[in-house]
Amino acid sequence: MTARLVAAGRRVLRLEAEALGATEAALDERFARAVEVLKACTGRVIVTGVGKSGLIARKIAATLTSTGTAAGFLHPVDSLHGDLGQVGPRDVAVVLSKSGETEELVGLLGALTRMAVPIIALTGAPDSTLGRAAAVVLDAGVAEEACPHDLAPTSSTTVALALGDALAVTLLEEKGFRREDFAALHPAGRLGRRLMLRVRDVMLDPGGILPPSATMREAVVALAHHRGLAMVCERDRLQGVLTAGDLSRVAERQGDYWTLRVDQVMTRDPKTCHADDVAAATVGVMERHGIMAVPVIEDGNRVVGVVHLHDLMRAGAV
Repeated sequence: MTARLVAAGRRVLRLEAEALGATEAALDERFARAVEVLKACTGRVIVTGVGKSGLIARKIAATLTSTGTAAGFLHPVDSLHGDLGQVGPRDVAVVLSKSGETEELVGLLGALTRMAVPIIALTGAPDSTLGRAAAVVLDAGVAEEACPHDLAPTSSTTVALALGDALAVTLLEEKGFRREDFAALHPAGRLGRRLMLRVRDVMLDPGGILPPSATMREAVVALAHHRGLAMVCERDRLQGVLTAGDLSRVAERQGDYWTLRVDQVMTRDPKTCHADDVAAATVGVMERHGIMAVPVIEDGNRVVGVVHLHDLMRAGAV
């Protein structure tokens, strides 16, 4: 029985993957035109559909909204009972229907046409009523539903959802929508916090600062009191850093290192960051180079703080 169930699941995934592959291969200039219509929209994108198509339409509207394009879902039936008032002449409509002949959509299509609202159709029947009413038709047809009776919307809803994602993602790229813009729209989420968090939110006041003439005996004390990083500065300008690793290496090379000057041992070109840097990006630099702490500098290499990897991780920068 296990093998039969696994085979059934694989069949569904295979059919839906094949449907997506066929849709990708068939994508043409109509898709580019649809993106251009959406980009030119100065109002809202109204996404609509009935039944399973309506559920997919809600997801597409949510994806557009979260990626910088004002959008909303409109139920075709409710639209004819007052909700059409939320549609304006500057809007664009994205209408989903496998058959393109869904009865509940016909009245809405007429209203949209009278209001001169451009319609982008996602349908499996380009020659349908919906297809003829649309300014742009994206073919969402599939050879076969994954349902063994070829009835329940499965492959077709997967294709419609993927086309909606393709529109939203291509549109955000065209608009120059940035990671920071995404974070601004998701301030309460973990991803939003990670993208909004800046180094200045986590950094500590600079401590353990030594002059270049300081001895390694003084450096050992500074390392012990400042979590393994001492910054070597001259008139607040960073000259280098000394770490516990530097201490270990000099101890291996030279037994009596206590009287050495720190500028003879320090790393002269350390990794640094700025207070306004995205904290997650600084974590990436630190992880790639195996660094536990970096100086925070401003203009002219002036030290304004220090940031530690553990503090960044605790603050949610990863």
